[in-house]
Amino acid sequence: MITGGCQCGAVRYAISGPLGRASICHCRMCQKAVGGPIGAFVDAPSLAWTRGAPAWFHSSAKVRRGFCRDCGTPLIFEWSGAPLNVAFMTFDDPSIAPPAIQVGTEGLQPWMHHIADLPVRPDVDAPWLAGIRSRQHPDHDTQIWPPGDAPETTR
Repeated sequence: MITGGCQCGAVRYAISGPLGRASICHCRMCQKAVGGPIGAFVDAPSLAWTRGAPAWFHSSAKVRRGFCRDCGTPLIFEWSGAPLNVAFMTFDDPSIAPPAIQVGTEGLQPWMHHIADLPVRPDVDAPWLAGIRSRQHPDHDTQIWPPGDAPETTR
């Protein structure tokens, strides 16, 4: 069983069957939908909503995207007639869906070729991060909801 959900925890899901191929997409629609350089999706035809349900935006005549109405987390990509695709970074353990292919490379940002070469700032060099208490839903199912009723987790 694979579980996941949005950042605030209002929408949670479970996937009982096998995953399809994971991909990363560089197209401008995916970039805008996720607010980042890539959309990262995997086929998940056996997805079931276990808490809440997504809101939907039709980003084209053939595609609709599901997201959390409360926190805005992108969750679903649904292409007409194709299996449901889940944003695999919303999995409680996203490492189980390594990408197998890149698509939409016409939108690939040139700096992405060099991202691994950028310097890394360890958290210890960012003192403003100390003491931050996350309100993000933890990476596991919870019985207590909403987060105001549950203890905050540390970053």
